[in-house]
Amino acid sequence: MDKRAQAAAEGIDERSIGALVDRFYARIQGDELLGPIFARHVADWSQHLPRMKDFWASIMIEPGRFNGRPMQKHIALGILTKAHFDHWLALWDDTVVQNVIDPAAAERFCTSAHRIADSLLAGVLLDRGGLAALRTRTTDAVPMETTP
Repeated sequence: MDKRAQAAAEGIDERSIGALVDRFYARIQGDELLGPIFARHVADWSQHLPRMKDFWASIMIEPGRFNGRPMQKHIALGILTKAHFDHWLALWDDTVVQNVIDPAAAERFCTSAHRIADSLLAGVLLDRGGLAALRTRTTDAVPMETTP
């Protein structure tokens, strides 16, 4: 089954993705750990949220819809650790559980987010410490640079 048909069968559409993304990023903005990071790097939420909705629509419904460079943006922050990704995932999973009715859809949203976070964390660690850093990804053993 293609993504569009799978999404339709699971009740995933533009509206449901939009509502999920809005609720999730409202939580992010008020979050003690992640809120300040987003506040420093998202100048205009009215532009960021539609991009995130396109990103998730690309993941869940229509491959190729999103055009961006999330890996480079996450690497450029210079401060992200496994703890940040774990916290982001915990908030995402909780938001999905609270807002996605279909169990298969919820599972797909969560599984996709975990794969994406693992990939981004691997890219961040590889950029900072090469292949040796990837072996330590279960800890935060790699020294982190800070941005001014």
